[in-house]
Amino acid sequence: MADPEPRAEETEEQEIVLSELGDEDLVKQMHDDLYDGLADEIVEGTRILLDRGWPAERVLNEALVEGMRIVGIDFRDGILFVPEVLLAANAMKAGMEVLRPLLAETGAQRIGTVVIGTVKGDIHDIGKNLVAMMLEGAGFEVIDLGINNAVESYLAAIEEHHPDILGMSALLTTTMPYMKVVIDTLVEKGIRDDLIVMVGGAPLNEEFGKAVGADAYCRDAAVAAETAQALVLARRAALAR
Repeated sequence: MADPEPRAEETEEQEIVLSELGDEDLVKQMHDDLYDGLADEIVEGTRILLDRGWPAERVLNEALVEGMRIVGIDFRDGILFVPEVLLAANAMKAGMEVLRPLLAETGAQRIGTVVIGTVKGDIHDIGKNLVAMMLEGAGFEVIDLGINNAVESYLAAIEEHHPDILGMSALLTTTMPYMKVVIDTLVEKGIRDDLIVMVGGAPLNEEFGKAVGADAYCRDAAVAAETAQALVLARRAALAR
């Protein structure tokens, strides 16, 4: 006698209802949804936690930042690739849209502020955008200047936002040297030591970063987020002595 056909409910995965999950399970599910780049689910989970009385800063740190930390580790280790990380970062951004006004009201402290932009003559921004998203996911306030930035753009942003970090990106070998123009100008203005300078882009390497006077070269967005956190914390510890 032939086996009976499986029932439809047995052949489909049981749908997860976020509102029915306890806080701990909901946060774990949000990590999974962030990993899978599910923006709608991240927005829903964020609102559920807020409705349950979670402070915005706790939602940010435990659900979103921790989720992006997991994404960053797997990106660094070659388990995830740029398209998947972009989806995760966009999901993180969707959650941040809900949290941002609440964080502003409470005056929640971010790790630090980053001004980032692609240098003059270069209109490539996929890598820079990914770095910006990962930095925001790591808990930084990010001011993204976009592409084709002359030294004046960086100086104006530094004066306005007083960032902890200046990040510069280049994809063309012809635009790489402009990073040194910017750093030399910071030296001339007497503000180089006020900033951590990070550089990145496909044609760069660690030797180039040292040669132009940067504090760090980062090969990808995950490394950039880790390096930014480490450098800011180390700088603050040194200043506190």
